[in-house]
Amino acid sequence: MNNNLTDLNDYLFETLEKLTNEDLNEEQLQKEIIRSNAVTSVAGTIIENAELSLRVMKHLNEYGIETAKNSLPPMLEAKGRSNDKVL
Repeated sequence: MNNNLTDLNDYLFETLEKLTNEDLNEEQLQKEIIRSNAVTSVAGTIIENAELSLRVMKHLNEYGIETAKNSLPPMLEAKGRSNDKVL
């Protein structure tokens, strides 16, 4: 997994797919639930951090402070599905 929100989103959907796998027995399902709770907790912190980065960028732009040619922090970058170019 890379360090951007698109990859995090993909990973969260993978976690959801594991939770909805009907082939899991009760013990496996409980392990996935515990794992998904941990993933959700970490993902929440990552998202809060990304929101803070975005608010900082907006604040700097509001006051006319240039940031490295208005580049986004790497965690906020999204790659297109078809050609993996940064959007």
